[in-house]
Amino acid sequence: MRSENSATGQENGRTFIETARRAQIMAAAIDTIAELGYGQASLARIAKTAGTSKGVILYHFGGKDDLIREVVSELSANGRAYLVPRLEAEPTGTGMLRAYIQANLAFIRENRNHVLAAVEIALTGRSTDGSPLYDMSIREAGTAALRELLAHFQGTGEFRGDFDPLVMALAIRAALDAVPARLARDPGLDLDHYGRELADLFQIATSHAKSVEET
Repeated sequence: MRSENSATGQENGRTFIETARRAQIMAAAIDTIAELGYGQASLARIAKTAGTSKGVILYHFGGKDDLIREVVSELSANGRAYLVPRLEAEPTGTGMLRAYIQANLAFIRENRNHVLAAVEIALTGRSTDGSPLYDMSIREAGTAALRELLAHFQGTGEFRGDFDPLVMALAIRAALDAVPARLARDPGLDLDHYGRELADLFQIATSHAKSVEET
């Protein structure tokens, strides 16, 4: 005979029902922040979107700060899971760079509200003690990993060696990080086209004297 825990299923010490309810609340928080902005996304508004009560949210997350940190953490984990296999599938530096840029924009397209919510949190989210709710080390780690990728392919000779890989990494990240705000103003923005254009631009910037068509 199965135990109660095995019947309901468990993930990280939580039953499937608890995990599903947490996911429902997080989805409601994401949609509420993306639609109304962080300042207007009270627990009461999030609870209304989720079709539940503030008490249920507090039971699962302890408070708004914990909920918001979980929203940011999940986006970061999902982004890595989306990006890494696409990079690993590319055998060349040029392929990896193009995949990095285009996969980032595809992820934004497929996770629009989550990305917009994270941007809102990064800009205005503060905990009850006034500290930022968005951990900027997430972005710093992403930039550092991109810098390492660029430097590696400078070392192999595939990328030209006369650019600063940190400056290039910061430029690429700045171009990508500008997209969510533009998408919020222009929901019809063609992110596939945008991605191809950015990939072409940075391919030219990192390659030896050679046109995109010749690669």
